Amino acid sequence: MTTEASFVRVCALSELVDDTPRRVEIGEVPVSVVRTEGEVFAINDICSHANVSLAEGEVEDCQIECWLHGSSFDLRTGKPSGLPATRPVPVYPVKIVGDDVLVSVTQES
Repeated sequence: MTTEASFVRVCALSELVDDTPRRVEIGEVPVSVVRTEGEVFAINDICSHANVSLAEGEVEDCQIECWLHGSSFDLRTGKPSGLPATRPVPVYPVKIVGDDVLVSVTQES
């Protein structure tokens, strides 16, 4: 179970640009934070296929695309939607408190 204490402020909601990933690090965990379709998502920033930053990719239809080989991952589930990636990437719980975006990497969803 995710506890209140496990959530960490990563940025202000007002700092997020729609459909533009923002890379943050929580401890040693690289995370892409994305505001799209009226929601905020947090997904592990490393592509499961090529070990590159997903924050450098594009966001469309609640998916983030790896810029290197074109695999896309669902921001809600982390599941890849096409080759060459076959393994999902972790997604993390997000809470919005006022203008603060909080993410917990202690429990993956």
